[in-house]
Amino acid sequence: MENAVFSVISPEGCAAILWKDATKASEAAAILKLTAKDMISQGIADEIIEEPPGGAHRAPEEMAHRMRARILHHLGELDDLPVDLMVEARYQKYRKIGVVLETAPVPPGAPVLAPVRRDPKQT
Repeated sequence: MENAVFSVISPEGCAAILWKDATKASEAAAILKLTAKDMISQGIADEIIEEPPGGAHRAPEEMAHRMRARILHHLGELDDLPVDLMVEARYQKYRKIGVVLETAPVPPGAPVLAPVRRDPKQT
């Protein structure tokens, strides 16, 4: 959903760990890349579902209909795909998550961590 965020830690918690300062939450949020658009750019999400005006919580029934339509659409695309190809495509998609191909500029004051580079062929 367009206003969803995905993270294993809150920006405040991340900032408290990295900088010992929870007020740097906005900087941490930028580094965490936790928005729906970030998930698309990283290949984690397949699509962003537009929310009703004011957000999904304002019209949950309408949002449920939108989600149902998109889920059925994607299931329809998968219906004609042979199972072995579907499994392989899913495997390759998840193997790419977390692979670092290039680095973005590091914000001033952010801790610099060396990227982990793994050979996607290794298990």
